[in-house]
Amino acid sequence: MLRTFGAVLLGLLVGVATMLALEYAGMALFPPPAGLDLQDEADLARLIASASTGKLLWVLGSWCLAGFAGAWVAARLALAHRLLAGLAVGGLIVAGVALNVAVLPHPLWMTLAGLLLPIPLAWLAARLAARRAVPTP
Repeated sequence: MLRTFGAVLLGLLVGVATMLALEYAGMALFPPPAGLDLQDEADLARLIASASTGKLLWVLGSWCLAGFAGAWVAARLALAHRLLAGLAVGGLIVAGVALNVAVLPHPLWMTLAGLLLPIPLAWLAARLAARRAVPTP
């Protein structure tokens, strides 16, 4: 059980790192307007409100890929309860998305997709990782 817990923690770390890397890459592809303070919630809310659909889809994709990548890692590392480990990471990513959309207003379609998509993607990743895993004797 301790290994499964560690796998979930490492999977969450991979998921968050994936999400942050993609969001920083997105800032290079979709640079924010000059003079914007990214530490200020009001400026962040204005940035989201004025963001293009492409930028919003990029962020949504980072949330989804975070759930997938983190769940895959957790399921690969867990010896038992592989599916549960992957789904736990997906659930934690959804919790992070829920916190994000509670603090900063996002379009409804993005909020719904961000809350609904990471779990099925985490399930898929865990299934794929468990299928490739070599059973231990």
